Amino acid sequence: MTGELAEKLAHLPDKPGVYLMKDDNGRIIYVGKAVNLKNRVRSYFQASRNHSPKVLAMVARIADFEYIVTGSEMEALILECNLIKKHRPKYNISLRDDKSYPYAKVTLNEPFPQVYVTRRVQKDGARYFGPYTNVGALHETIRLLRRLFPLRSCRVLDASRPCLQYHIKRCLAPCTGKVDPKTYGEMIKAVCLLLEGRSDELVRDLRRRMERAAENLEFEAAARLRDQLSAIEKVTEKQNIVTGAGDQDVVGLARSAAGTCAQVFFIRSGKMVGREHFMLTGGEDEEDRDILAAFVKQYYSEAAFIPREVLLPEEVPDRELLAEWLSGLKGGKVRVETPKRGTKRDLINMAAGNAATVLAEQAARADADAARTSGAAAELGQYLGLPAAPERIECFDISHIQGAETVASMVVFEGGRANKNEYRRYKLKTVEGKPDDFRSMQEVVGRRYRDAGGPLPDLVIIDGGKGQLSMALAIIRGLGLHSVPVVGLAKEFEHIFREGESEPLVLPRHSQALYLVQRIRDEAHRFAITYHRKLRSKRNMVSVLDHVPGIGAKRRKALWDSFGSLAGIKAASVEELAAAPGMNRPAAEAVYEFFRQRQGGNRNE
Repeated sequence: MTGELAEKLAHLPDKPGVYLMKDDNGRIIYVGKAVNLKNRVRSYFQASRNHSPKVLAMVARIADFEYIVTGSEMEALILECNLIKKHRPKYNISLRDDKSYPYAKVTLNEPFPQVYVTRRVQKDGARYFGPYTNVGALHETIRLLRRLFPLRSCRVLDASRPCLQYHIKRCLAPCTGKVDPKTYGEMIKAVCLLLEGRSDELVRDLRRRMERAAENLEFEAAARLRDQLSAIEKVTEKQNIVTGAGDQDVVGLARSAAGTCAQVFFIRSGKMVGREHFMLTGGEDEEDRDILAAFVKQYYSEAAFIPREVLLPEEVPDRELLAEWLSGLKGGKVRVETPKRGTKRDLINMAAGNAATVLAEQAARADADAARTSGAAAELGQYLGLPAAPERIECFDISHIQGAETVASMVVFEGGRANKNEYRRYKLKTVEGKPDDFRSMQEVVGRRYRDAGGPLPDLVIIDGGKGQLSMALAIIRGLGLHSVPVVGLAKEFEHIFREGESEPLVLPRHSQALYLVQRIRDEAHRFAITYHRKLRSKRNMVSVLDHVPGIGAKRRKALWDSFGSLAGIKAASVEELAAAPGMNRPAAEAVYEFFRQRQGGNRNE
């Protein structure tokens, strides 16, 4: 500990607040709160304390710290949450990618609200529902709402006539005044009830409105409400009653080598209406109760809805303080409970079981991913007889049409994964106008390895048979690269030809090594073809416009940028052509007449 750090420790106040630990680069590596800053911060530097490995590693990196005195422990809790979200310190437990969780937004700040997905929560008068971890499920929910309710999807309300959505009964056309705000507002209220999971209350409200409309002889409105009621009952009929009543969030926690997962069951009005799981990082050496406390603070600081009861599997530090904080966020009393038995405990165990299932699935996916990437590379190295798994593999492919626009691609796989930042493409010149894949391959490998910059590969794959392999080897070995393995890949059956061996190596049909070789070959082919098409398109564009009087390189580029394709230029009027940058009326007329004459000539041929 430096003398400056010891001096700051000696002057810490006996007050509540938040402390920020920093490393020697000034980065914030940990944020914590304390009832007493002096006692809490000093405890990190006491050798007599039995610190966890994580705390010991953190303390070793502390070069400085700051603190902020607050008026109460509640203020310290709120500030701690905000600072963790802002700085995402290395040694704090944090939700993985928690900044990008999506929400369903209902724009109640507008006369005719919309419902859509957003990732930004603002204090703009709108209502937000979430966060959700599965954006696909959220989009499906929004699509369901739009099938159930004729919500507007346009962003403007000044249309001159209704759009198709109105005519197919998917919108009430508020943009043309065909619905009043009160009627539309009742529909939005129903949408909010459904998003909250209060299907019972929504069903009662819809049935009451349907009966009232029927009594008033408003049969069309009653029929529409009847259809909505029927659809909602079908959607919610599978929801099971799990508790007597009330709104609850049930939190389950599971830990394994794959990570830490918190599962939240959402119970609204006594029914299970949904669930979400959240992966947490930074809690490897923490106790479950500390992980739960960190999760509750981070999750509910962003949650759009806070229930009246939060059920946790273990007692957490500062439980009463957390309950008081949640009550303040909700604007009503919130209980944080740890049930020991009964239905509530069963729910917690169910949530924990689901969290464990998520971790098991993630571990299985990680194993499968490793098998098809690094595992496949190791397997390929074994089949080829290499001393070690090829970490970096480079593959070359040639593309041309009868020798025209000959190009080559080099794709790079590292650890069995494509590294697109290392891809290279080559426009070949030595064989222009005549097809010669052998000389093309010699040129590209020569350009790659003659003045090799960056790391050399552990394996080179030549997309071709014995002939192309021989030509590439002549160049590569001639450059002094004798230790780099080079193989050829026959195009039809993925037979691998090795240096000095006449018979090809045939990889097992369902081996991961074969699948990896196929992915590498396909990627090299795709990359080469894409570049070849780009050059061919550019050549065709230039060759046609070169015959138009008054059109040079700058005007050619301006036309291409303005219309995007040759078809777009052909279809443009004289006025549209003249409006392109650098064009004038005579040049536009020349282009227009040129294509019309070509069309006439084609018809006469």
